[in-house]
Amino acid sequence: MTQITVEGYGVIEGSEGERLVLALERGGVDILHRCGGQARCTTCRVSFSGGEPTVMTVAERDKLAEKGLLGAARLSCQIECHGDMDLTPLQTARSSGLEPGKAPAEHIEPEPQWVPREAQA
Repeated sequence: MTQITVEGYGVIEGSEGERLVLALERGGVDILHRCGGQARCTTCRVSFSGGEPTVMTVAERDKLAEKGLLGAARLSCQIECHGDMDLTPLQTARSSGLEPGKAPAEHIEPEPQWVPREAQA
């Protein structure tokens, strides 16, 4: 199991290899996701203070670069739970007043192509 410490929510557990966005939702975090977990938006973004994965998907890298967020945030829909993590959700349904989109699939979409993550800004 992965221990995820979420600012403002406490500690939740995720299964090894589980999508972070799904672990957050299951743990009671109202993380916002509008595109169904396919890296077409940046509403599910989080900021890590510890345990940030060292890889990211090409889809995540490209979307964060497009939005000027590369190195400043990560997309929880494109991250698998591995090891303990400390993070802050940057957009929630409560804070934004928006409703989440369709539920993300169990596995990362689109099919992940892994690359080293960009350094934090």
